[in-house]
Amino acid sequence: MSTSSIESPSAVATSEFDRDTAVTLREPGVYDAELSAGWTIIAAVNGGYLLALLGRALGDHLPHPDPFTISAHYLTPSVPGPAVIRTETVRTGRTLSTGTASLFQYAEDGTEVERIRVLASYGDLDTLTDDVRTTATPPAIPPAGQCFSAADNPDPRIPGSSAIVDRLDLRLDPACVGWAVGAPSGKGEMRAWFDLADGRAHDPLSLLLAVDALPPTSFELGLKGWTPTVELTTHVRRRPAPGPLRVSITTRNLAGGFLEEDAEVWDSADRLVAQSRQLARAPRD
Repeated sequence: MSTSSIESPSAVATSEFDRDTAVTLREPGVYDAELSAGWTIIAAVNGGYLLALLGRALGDHLPHPDPFTISAHYLTPSVPGPAVIRTETVRTGRTLSTGTASLFQYAEDGTEVERIRVLASYGDLDTLTDDVRTTATPPAIPPAGQCFSAADNPDPRIPGSSAIVDRLDLRLDPACVGWAVGAPSGKGEMRAWFDLADGRAHDPLSLLLAVDALPPTSFELGLKGWTPTVELTTHVRRRPAPGPLRVSITTRNLAGGFLEEDAEVWDSADRLVAQSRQLARAPRD
């Protein structure tokens, strides 16, 4: 069992993200966690934060350190408070190991309620070759100083509590903020510079957060309110270089009350370091 992904007390104390995604080994394969209210959107805990929390537990349980692909099904909304994560090894190979993890919280009668179930394959990003053949290009986002942050809007939060806004340093592309002034573009696009507010350096776990941390593309489609994730699959392609990330998210099809979001995350070296696709329920009026 690896213990590299459980932060030391001194490291946890320096980063809000690490502290709030900390897990404590109770017994082999079982971890205790505390879901922080600091990462909520309206009343529910953010899906990217939850993915990073489960990713930390799996990184400790499996023999390989880094998530390569992780797919999560969000079964019931998670709320701030205690949780237990149960992990299981499915297969261990030389370059990849695969495992599952489920996060449970407690009902009023004390019974466990499953919130999320994850299947993931882990490897070692440091062993990847430098051979890159791609047609992908970084998103065209104006310099961060020309983009919009929460401070530029007197009421940047969606209706209800959105505490996650204070945990992040998001600089939104001006072309994607029409929703904030009552003039959505009608395009399913959202782009931003992404950092953590406390300046924590990026790593594979923060990439799991980044793919689901921007305002939903449904805002630019003229819809308001919570856009709950049904399923989210993330591919981590590289360990990010130091510096801010650029995140681009697009939606091409909203139908039957559901929409997809395709995300790309680029690092300061112009490398595509993470990709994701999620299915989400469109906001209900």
